[in-house]
Amino acid sequence: MTRLLRLSGLEPFTLTPDIPFVNVGERTNVTGSARFRKLIVNRDYAAALEVARDQVENGAQIIDINMDEGLIDSKAAMVEFLNLLAAEPDIARVPVMIDSSRWEVIEAGLQCVQGKPVVNSISMKEGEAAFRHQAGLCLAYGAAVVVMAFDETGQADTFARKTEICARAYRILVDEVGFPPEDIIFDPNIFAVATGIEEHNNYGVDFIEATRWIRANLPHAHVSGGVSNLSFSFRGNDAVREAMHAVFLYHAIAAGMDMGIVNAGQLVVYDQIEPELRTRCEDVVLNRRPDATDRLLEIADRFRGGAKEEKGRDLAWRDWPVEKRLEHALVNGITEFIEADTEAARLNAARPLDVIEGPLMAGMNVVGDLFGAGKMFLPQVVKSARVMKQAVAVLLPFMEEEKRLNGGSGRESAGKILMATVKGDVHDIGKNIVGVVLACNNYDIIDLGVMVPPQKILEVAKAEKVDAIGLSGLITPSLDEMVHMASEMEREGLSIPLLIGGATTSKVHTAVKIVPRYSGPAVYVLDASRAVGVVSNLLSPTQKVPYIAQIRAEYAEVSDRHERAERAKLRLPLAQARANALKLDWSGYQVPVPQFLGARAVDDWDLAEIARYIDWTPFFQTWEMRGVYPRILEDEAQGAAARALFADAQDMLARIIAERWFRPRAVVGFWPAQTSGDDIRLYCGEDRQLPLATLHSLRQQHAKRAGRPNLALADFVAPEGGPRDYVGGFVVTAGPEEAAIADAFDRANDNYSAIMVKALADRYAEAMAEMLHQRVRRELWGYAPDEAFDPQELIGEPYRGIRPAPGYPAQPDHTEKRTLFRLLEAEAHTGVHLTESMAMWPGSSVSGLYLAHPESHYFGVAKVERDQVQDYAARKGMSQDEAERWLAPVLNYDPAAKAVA
Repeated sequence: MTRLLRLSGLEPFTLTPDIPFVNVGERTNVTGSARFRKLIVNRDYAAALEVARDQVENGAQIIDINMDEGLIDSKAAMVEFLNLLAAEPDIARVPVMIDSSRWEVIEAGLQCVQGKPVVNSISMKEGEAAFRHQAGLCLAYGAAVVVMAFDETGQADTFARKTEICARAYRILVDEVGFPPEDIIFDPNIFAVATGIEEHNNYGVDFIEATRWIRANLPHAHVSGGVSNLSFSFRGNDAVREAMHAVFLYHAIAAGMDMGIVNAGQLVVYDQIEPELRTRCEDVVLNRRPDATDRLLEIADRFRGGAKEEKGRDLAWRDWPVEKRLEHALVNGITEFIEADTEAARLNAARPLDVIEGPLMAGMNVVGDLFGAGKMFLPQVVKSARVMKQAVAVLLPFMEEEKRLNGGSGRESAGKILMATVKGDVHDIGKNIVGVVLACNNYDIIDLGVMVPPQKILEVAKAEKVDAIGLSGLITPSLDEMVHMASEMEREGLSIPLLIGGATTSKVHTAVKIVPRYSGPAVYVLDASRAVGVVSNLLSPTQKVPYIAQIRAEYAEVSDRHERAERAKLRLPLAQARANALKLDWSGYQVPVPQFLGARAVDDWDLAEIARYIDWTPFFQTWEMRGVYPRILEDEAQGAAARALFADAQDMLARIIAERWFRPRAVVGFWPAQTSGDDIRLYCGEDRQLPLATLHSLRQQHAKRAGRPNLALADFVAPEGGPRDYVGGFVVTAGPEEAAIADAFDRANDNYSAIMVKALADRYAEAMAEMLHQRVRRELWGYAPDEAFDPQELIGEPYRGIRPAPGYPAQPDHTEKRTLFRLLEAEAHTGVHLTESMAMWPGSSVSGLYLAHPESHYFGVAKVERDQVQDYAARKGMSQDEAERWLAPVLNYDPAAKAVA
């Protein structure tokens, strides 16, 4: 007898044999819909309910609700949305699928949803015990469950793995938990096909065949899946994606798939797909021929919703007047014809300078207007700058010759800006982007590069009579260098604007630390998109005075507000903070002995393998595009620009791998360790008799909050007299090659590629750090040998242990790098060396420690009091002035800030 899946909202829903497929609406999912996510983040629940209503009206028989977004309280959002939805009968009539990767969110939803819902999802990824526990609770709440084909070793990607995991889960649910088999919905994982990776070609077939097996061998169970995953390789081409979905569903439903998470309003009819497109989609989905992906790519643009016609217009623009051709090339970043068009414009002009001041600047003005209106994004602007530079390079010899012959004058500049990364700092990607954007707006840029001492900045500023100075820095010691630079400008009697930018800088730091040192205007520039407006206001004859007055008033208020906030904070004296330290039970603690003690080089790096570990979200942030990968690719506002940038990155990544542009290298080490107070002592041997080095940590001094301890890194290493423990350390680098490659692109007037290669080198270094840490946990230290996270799961740091880095919140003192580099002999092994400000060169380098205690976690250090700075200086054997310099970012600016006794 067939047992039927019965669900309900306000109305009952039964999955009977005459219902071949259940549409689960996906647009009320913050991870799948940029619009819905924005509505939830902005708490516009009325509009969010309309999204749900549209899903039901478009045929969704169940609606999937997911609130897993880092910017919101997911649990609270799930409860509030479900409660509001319950009051909308036309939506609440259908069953709800409560979707989250966090059990607490699922359980909160189960406690307020009406009817019989579906839980999406549970799995055996945390072991059978957790699986049984969650399944039992779902049974108690009366919910059906989606069971992911995911176990302790990872997601199932082959037919064999899918069927083996589903069979084991079915046995546990039915035989041990007592779960009704008709309430079990298996999701055997739909993965992307047509990715260009051969191992992915059979993913569609594996899912379809696993579906057939489940329906034949696991009585009464159902099969579902997230259909949009299949076509991710063709994101941005909705027509091809919808055709792939229809083809896949046609075959998967025939095999027994009876449920799926799809956009109910965007399903096309299988028989109505254009025949050639349908055939080629089937070739891909069913893996019928080795060249299936290439053949689908050949015709994909034809169905991109006008892309083919647009290409025709792109060819037609070659017949436009040369001025319009130049504008089109600048706006669209097209370099293919720029030399010929620039030469044609020169021949039509009285002087070569007229081409720059005429059509080229007119085109760049269009770019600037589009950028300012949010219709172009930073990567596109940098591409436009590449076109401009190549056009100017064509004209430059003729302009020089004209000057030589008759003293011709140059073009009128909007202003001259000197830019530099401060002494001791090697990071310049952000500075370079700002320079490109300003150059696009007719400013002359003098870029002094990285690690520039104040004397050199002042010397060039005076000699070139610059209109403003821009300082950049990434590491925290750069903040102090900027303060020093402001003092030097004051001492030299300068009054030109000082622009402050970089990852560690802020409006508060500028207002509190820099403005008091310099009587000229000092302005914090958040990012490249603000740079043009700030500079134009500072240099405008009419806007300059009121703008500077406005900035000074604003910064005075920022400084006052900061001082009031600091005075209001309660912090413990150091003695009391230490008394409130974390008290771990070390009696049963055991950790394996690392494979070796001391330092060893790691040379077996494969560029293609490292690329699998790249976290792409910070890559987009480098280009000032806000959003989380991969969702940013589908963002309504910036998705097209993000996809184009990502495609360019993939092209360069392929070249990096094929031509071995980088030579990654690393060193890793382990040492016996124990804690003494707030210090971690390292030893030469297991007997812990011969001291080797001391690592110093700072302790949080915030007043007690809800019983929370005042943490220090030393809390997570076994104390003297405790069990055996160790600390590890590492340095990784993508290599110095990035600098030469970027310089070559710069010499070819290709800023875009120069910035791209540096951005990718940074991603390589971070990916190496993640990859090496995984190897440490599994093998080299081996305290988590069975860990089975895939590379992208590692981004969320779900694993045991941490890798705190000197100079960051867990240990904000950059000078701790000296000890780490000495222990690892890092320069000899990797070529990485420290600047006087403790920045690592090459810039695409990462260093840090390894701690293994399972309760360790990444934590911020509250601003410390001067009593701790004095103690810290004594422990390290440095003067208090020196300690205050290195700890300036976490030291209270106001020494009179309250401390509670």
